[in-house]
Amino acid sequence: MAIRLLAALIALGLLHLQPQLAHWRGDAGFRRWVDQLADTAGGARILIIVLVPVVVCALVIWLLHTLPLGALLLLIFALAVLLFSFGPHAFEADLEAIFKAPDQNSREAAAQALCDDCEHIPWQTADLGEATAYAALRRRFGVLFWFFLLGPSGALLYRLARQLGHDSSLALDPGARTFARYLANGLDWAPAQLMVFTLALVGHWDAVIGAWKRWHQQAAPNSWYLSEPGFLGAAARADVLTDVEGGDGYTEDRTDPLHELRRLRDALLRALLTWMTVVALIVIGGWIS
Repeated sequence: MAIRLLAALIALGLLHLQPQLAHWRGDAGFRRWVDQLADTAGGARILIIVLVPVVVCALVIWLLHTLPLGALLLLIFALAVLLFSFGPHAFEADLEAIFKAPDQNSREAAAQALCDDCEHIPWQTADLGEATAYAALRRRFGVLFWFFLLGPSGALLYRLARQLGHDSSLALDPGARTFARYLANGLDWAPAQLMVFTLALVGHWDAVIGAWKRWHQQAAPNSWYLSEPGFLGAAARADVLTDVEGGDGYTEDRTDPLHELRRLRDALLRALLTWMTVVALIVIGGWIS
């Protein structure tokens, strides 16, 4: 776990200094691999596409453990896999592009980079908040969750499943595309749940948890894999639209999308720091024991 924490800290630091590292993905080989399995179809095709690279990754990790300086080599390998899995866009850089845009049209155009597979993100507070939360899940929190849980193999599993489930340019048959979306949604469920509770802790507890509860009361039992984690989108919408009463008795205006986007960015940063702190405490506890 200590190596995973160090790799995550280095990766996040590098992406802060050099956001273009997230564009390093080189998925031409992966696309050829997908095309080579065109003679198979449905869920079996998706499982083969995903599991073979993940198993190879696990074998590399096992091999590195047997070599001299294995810990250092494992750190370098974990860092490379993590940087790949954080792509194909730098989440924070996409947000900064919105803030630095010179005019409204440029801001609306830059906001579209937050979406992996949706048609258009309206320039409205709730829609921007929802899109930002999903982008944070799939480019940061989801990757980190599976990385800390399963190591580089987990991060790679999440990254490949996400691309198969959300990249419409991949040549997949209808059955395989449906199964890929189910797999991606299933892997999103646990980190999205944890994100909601973290956002509630660092933001507006009543609004976020209330939206989360209402969504679950209305959702179908199998919606956790049939559709994207809508409870996260509902929680993000509630967070950015919540009026906060100030000391003067007046409520804070929540109608400025750019202001609320900045506030949500700060909340997501606090949530990320919370996750990293918890992992650090686990590592320190392991050393003490």
